[in-house]
Amino acid sequence: MFVLPLPPIMGILYVVPTPVGNMEDMTLRAIRILKEADLVLAEDTRTSGILLKHFDIKNQLMSHHKFNEHGTSAGIVERLLAGATIALISDAGTPGISDPGFYLVREAVNAGVEVQCLPGATAMIPALVSSGLPCDRFCFEGFLPQKKGRQSRIKALADEQRTMVFYESPYRVLKLLEQLAEEFGGDRQVSVCREISKVHEESVRGTLDEVIAYFKEHEPRGEFVVVVAGKG
Repeated sequence: MFVLPLPPIMGILYVVPTPVGNMEDMTLRAIRILKEADLVLAEDTRTSGILLKHFDIKNQLMSHHKFNEHGTSAGIVERLLAGATIALISDAGTPGISDPGFYLVREAVNAGVEVQCLPGATAMIPALVSSGLPCDRFCFEGFLPQKKGRQSRIKALADEQRTMVFYESPYRVLKLLEQLAEEFGGDRQVSVCREISKVHEESVRGTLDEVIAYFKEHEPRGEFVVVVAGKG
């Protein structure tokens, strides 16, 4: 009797959030998935190596970042189609949110691969919820363009009624606040949160003018999330 071979069991791509600061924010499920995966894709293997060592995760790491993802994704999808379980992490937070991840997820979905994203750490939500600004409806802008298109994007948001969330580096956060004040008015409410879940976590709240004055007196340090009230 001739028996048809069973189709190969397809693998799963897990998108695994990692702590943005405090190691205790790592979930039990995330640790288990990283231990069980056949391969862990990391934005920076040196940074992720420290994380994995902390949780005693002894697994194969492969570099996967914005500079090589277009070249490596096809091979990764082939491994997934062949049955491999692969976990994707970034240096901190949830991959795909202002971090590499979107391209691989899209390619895996288009190939029919199952993709699961674990709930977990991201800097955006804690900053939004703790801002004291409405968080039932909001728009996430991430990092604005550094040069071309930056001012026009800010202008386009001047009439946005939802709370707005931006990511910014310490080197440009004061410039961002000043540009927002120029377009939105200096009396617009803002909450600037830095070093979320780390030892020196801080939120500075007030009008744009007040917060600009604060950071002219206190040098910005760390990574920033800027939460701005929508137009009233």
